[in-house]
Amino acid sequence: MKSIWNGAIGFGLVNIPVKMYSATESSTLDLDMLDKGDLSNIRFKRVNEKTGREVKWENIVKGYKLNDRYIILDDEDFEAASPEKSKMFSIQQFVDEEEIDSVYFEAPYFLEPQKNGSDAYSLLLQALKKTGKVGVGTFVLRNKEILGIVKPYQDVLVVNKIRFPEELREYEELDIPVKKAKPNELKMAVSLIDLNSETFDGEQYKDTYSADLLKIIKQKAKGQKLKKVERDDGSDKTIDLMEKLKASLEKSKKNIS
Repeated sequence: MKSIWNGAIGFGLVNIPVKMYSATESSTLDLDMLDKGDLSNIRFKRVNEKTGREVKWENIVKGYKLNDRYIILDDEDFEAASPEKSKMFSIQQFVDEEEIDSVYFEAPYFLEPQKNGSDAYSLLLQALKKTGKVGVGTFVLRNKEILGIVKPYQDVLVVNKIRFPEELREYEELDIPVKKAKPNELKMAVSLIDLNSETFDGEQYKDTYSADLLKIIKQKAKGQKLKKVERDDGSDKTIDLMEKLKASLEKSKKNIS
């Protein structure tokens, strides 16, 4: 794996030098965009809007438009904006992870201790496990300030990016019902949830869509015709909730037995 950030975790007065690695990878198939006419690859180019000519990477700069003119920024400007955060994830507080709503969570990253950081790394890992807490702080990654938590995951420390509150949209424009559920229907729904409640096991969930799509690709490669599949748009014309709940409970009971 290739590290995407080199810096340190600030734990009180203790600095833990670390390297950061992406903890996830895409499970989707790598599909190319092609010209329908001759199946040539479609290339996306960086083009000057005035001349129409392609611009090389080394000639591209970043700028911010201020008062109708662009202010150009270079690497030194980005580092000067917040030098302490460019190389330091300083833990500002420790909290229970359950206090952070799931809508805030984004991508996880593995942390690996650098030279002379193993002892402090192990100490923080074990202390977080023992207390059940996670550390909250910010750092700068790719010219963007990141809010994140440091937490143990099995035998490794992980930084989980979380969103800033201002990044969450308001939902007042959505048509959300304010109806109160009928007591009997609510009781049945709670029973259905209780009947299907168990300890979470991520291993039982697989990306079956990509696997099924690959099967179709292989069938088409062999010249096989595919059966037409009727689409289910997910709509339910049945409005009798009690009947649906009863049928769901019966099905769940059969699956358990």
